[in-house]
Amino acid sequence: MKTEALQKKESINFEQFYQTLEDDPTLLEESIEILLEMVNFEKKSVKKIALFIKENSRNLYNEISELSKSSQNKGNTSSCCGGH
Repeated sequence: MKTEALQKKESINFEQFYQTLEDDPTLLEESIEILLEMVNFEKKSVKKIALFIKENSRNLYNEISELSKSSQNKGNTSSCCGGH
């Protein structure tokens, strides 16, 4: 009886969970924050997560890369009213 319950628990389809995270950016952000807090003290874990994302979720990896590039570009550009 316990074995059946354990098997059912292990075979949970996470598709609904993933879809919810995709549909609600706030929940996704909170989930990522929780994950990062979990690995905050273990720097190697952050690298492992980044590698996992790169290998298994190319869309997420590309999105993070684009956000990173746009953040860097914003910091490197002068303002419109910088006296030029």
